[in-house]
Amino acid sequence: MSKKEVEETSEEAPKEEAKPEKPEKAPKPEKKKKKEKGVFSLYKMENDKAVRLRPTCERCGPGYFMADHGNRYTCGHCGFTRYKPAEK
Repeated sequence: MSKKEVEETSEEAPKEEAKPEKPEKAPKPEKKKKKEKGVFSLYKMENDKAVRLRPTCERCGPGYFMADHGNRYTCGHCGFTRYKPAEK
């Protein structure tokens, strides 16, 4: 056999390399849309008058709304906290 024949026979042999299979990735969870924040969420219109939906801070005065945290109201400006009455 000549060198060419030897090279051809070696090329014909299958060269299969065992590649490790990558685990399938789980699909990404959908992102939740955030609620839009704005002045319209602090007021409600009744009989052509604006009614405040959240209380104002007792320390800071009007213009500083308190955040609703479920069981309490908190002022973001001074940190004053007022707890809601417990439900029975």
